[in-house]
Amino acid sequence: MTITISKFTDNDKEAWKSLWHDYLEFYKTELPDSIYESTWSRLFSQDKHEFNGLAARNDEGRIVGIVHFLFHRHCWTIENVCYLQDLFVEKESRGQGIARQLIEAVYKRADETEQSQVYWLTQDFNTEARYLYDNIATLTPFIKYARS
Repeated sequence: MTITISKFTDNDKEAWKSLWHDYLEFYKTELPDSIYESTWSRLFSQDKHEFNGLAARNDEGRIVGIVHFLFHRHCWTIENVCYLQDLFVEKESRGQGIARQLIEAVYKRADETEQSQVYWLTQDFNTEARYLYDNIATLTPFIKYARS
């Protein structure tokens, strides 16, 4: 199967929404429709500090994977950095290198816009994805805290 990585189009909303729903379900999270609408809108913003998104399309043009990422300032570098927030490949298409292609596409976008680094978070129980991450990135010692 050949995978093509591209930006979302207006016609992709339902496919994107379905995959993002499955991603959120994996993390035992539910969001109201207003968040879906807001996020979809942000993916089309022309603001360079707003979220970006890419789709992985199979030979038939069907979306089988998604990634969301954001360029932002960082106090430790002059250049912006890139936060890869959401990455998901449908269950039936896993094990074919699609997640790697999506991450590498984000790496490419970061390089093209002179971002000094790309980083992301994942849950410790996400062992399948962590196997890939251990081969494509460096695990850092940071621990995340969130306001209660």
